[in-house]
Order: sequence, then C-alpha cells, then structure tokens
Amino acid sequence: MTKHDSYIPFSGSHFSAQQTFTCGQCFRWISQEDGSYLGIVRGIPARVRDENGTVYIKSTPGSIDMWRDYFDCGTDYTAICQSFAVDDFTAKAAEFGKGIRILRQEPWEALCTFIISQCNNIPRITGIVQRLCEKLGTAVPFEGQTLYTFPDAEQLAVLEPEDLKFLRAGYRAPYLILAAQAVQSGALDFSDMQKMSTDAARKEIMQLRGVGRKVADCFLLFGMHKLDAFPVDTWMKKAAAYYSGDMHRFVDSPYAGVYQQYFFFYTREHGLGK
Repeated sequence: MTKHDSYIPFSGSHFSAQQTFTCGQCFRWISQEDGSYLGIVRGIPARVRDENGTVYIKSTPGSIDMWRDYFDCGTDYTAICQSFAVDDFTAKAAEFGKGIRILRQEPWEALCTFIISQCNNIPRITGIVQRLCEKLGTAVPFEGQTLYTFPDAEQLAVLEPEDLKFLRAGYRAPYLILAAQAVQSGALDFSDMQKMSTDAARKEIMQLRGVGRKVADCFLLFGMHKLDAFPVDTWMKKAAAYYSGDMHRFVDSPYAGVYQQYFFFYTREHGLGK
C-alpha cells in the first residue's frame, strides 16, 4: 500500500480482513501473497488489507463511502464483543473472533451465494460462484488482474437449468433461476423486505423454492444486515452441544447474528464438538 491509498479507521476496534473474509459470510475475496485480498463489490474493485486494527483499501476514486458502509463502520463491535463475553467459553470466542465484521453485502448476490451454500462446503461454494461470475458477469480490469461482477437477476431469469450446467451446482441451479425470476417480476422486492421485521422477512424469503430456514437466516444476516438473525448449521449445532450454558440468551439478542459468527468461527477453527 502507498500513501495514496484510502484507509478506514475503526475507532479503536480491531479489524481482521482474514477473519472477516474467511468466516463463511462471503465467497469472493481472493487472498494474495502479500496478505491482502482482492474483491469486487457492486461493480467496484478493491485491494484490502489490515494493519493494527485498521482496514486499508485501494479502490476507485470516490468509493470510500460505499466501503465504509460495506464494512459496517457505524457499528461498535468492541461493545458487542464485551456484551457477548459472559463466561469462559464466550469470552474466548469473543476474543478469538473480534476481528470479524458483518459485511453489508448486496442482497441479490447474498441470496444466490447462500442458495448455492446449502449442503456444501466453502471451497466448492467459492468455485461455483467464481464460475458463475466469470461466465455471466462483466470483466473489470484492476491492478493487472481481471475481476468479474456478479450477474444480475435479469441475466439469470431468462435461463433454463441446463444453461447452468457449467456451474456444476446440481439441484441448486433451478433455485437460482426461480429466485432471479422472482426478483425480475417484482414478486421479491429487497427494498420492501428491508423495512420488514426479521420474522416477516424470513417468512417472505422462505416462499422461494430452495430457501429453508438456514439459507433464509444467512440471507437475512449477510444480505439484509438484520443482525438478530441466527443461522444454525452443523458447526453451530456442535457449538451448542459443546457449550455448557444456555445459548438461547444469545439467540434472542438484537446482535444474535454477530454472536453466531463468534460461536461459529471459534468452534470451527478449534475443531470443537466433534
């Protein structure tokens, strides 16, 4: 990074690009040999790294406000970590995952990636999403490399399932097309959903075929930034089995989704509950 790069201070909160980009909430940031990450959000490419709790961004001029929003700079994650640490296990989880930020992702992209995520693992999800973008997205040159935008709903809405065979996404491909058709027709309106309560938005998104409770809660947390959504997957079930306290106190919290990420990340990285 040079003195010409933009930077975002997190008001003393610790930030970790590695934790934020590898904790299972996003699948399009590519790690580089120098420890930075390359990615593209809403068509804007960037190189991101962190140092001493500050995130440094090299991107297009005038995009800094978008990145501040994307990295959720307005939320006090230090206070959330402190509220989460109520016993030995949760204190360790909060300290271990304190660099995680819940990204404000584009809703359509988040919906598609979590439809793809069901019964899947992170490397395979990443591969499917990469093939989708390289085939149907727009190429964006950046720092001598080529990044690709996420294809919009209109592009997918006119396809047939066999058109997506190149994804090797199996039974998930038709669900992507159905979601695209719902967005294109206006049957699914993200702006309206943003105004709903989490419960109401969950019922709305679960009307889509291929969207069960876990995919819905992932979408609500990572695509709608509804921080009280609490996705439950295999690792969360292991965390619940390992944890000796009452997890319901976290599930019912306004920051349940942030707590969930600390639980998830700590349990997965330490291989607990096997």
